[in-house]
Amino acid sequence: MRLGDLEKQVLQYLWNADSADAKQVHAQLSKARGGSLNTIQSTLDRLFKKGLLTREKQGHAFQYRPAVERYAFVGQLIQDVTREFVDDDNGLVAAFTSISSDLSESQLAQLEQLIEAQKAKRQQGGDA
Repeated sequence: MRLGDLEKQVLQYLWNADSADAKQVHAQLSKARGGSLNTIQSTLDRLFKKGLLTREKQGHAFQYRPAVERYAFVGQLIQDVTREFVDDDNGLVAAFTSISSDLSESQLAQLEQLIEAQKAKRQQGGDA
C-alpha cells in the first residue's frame, strides 16, 4: 500500500491522539504544512476507504480512529515491500538481516527478546 506524505502525517497524528475529527487534524497539521480543511477531509476519507481508519458520526462530523496499530501497519508494509522484490521464502529474513547491521546492541537485544517471546507464544499455542 502506498501512502502520500499527508496520509502518513494524518496516521501519525491519529496514532498519537487516538481519535479526532477533521477540524482537530487540520488544526494540528496546518501549523507545520498549511493546507485547507477540505484537503484534510479528503485525506481522512481516503484513509478510511483504504481500511486504515474507522469513523463514527458524532453530531455533524466524523470522529476518526486508527483501524490498525502502528507496528502492525509497519510490519505489513515490510511484508508488502519484501514480496515485491523477493521471490523466495527466505527473502524477508535475508532483507531483515541486511538492515539489522544498522541496529544498536540494545535494539538487537530487544529484537532477540521479541523473537524468543514469539517462539514461546507459538509453542504454547501449538503452532509450528
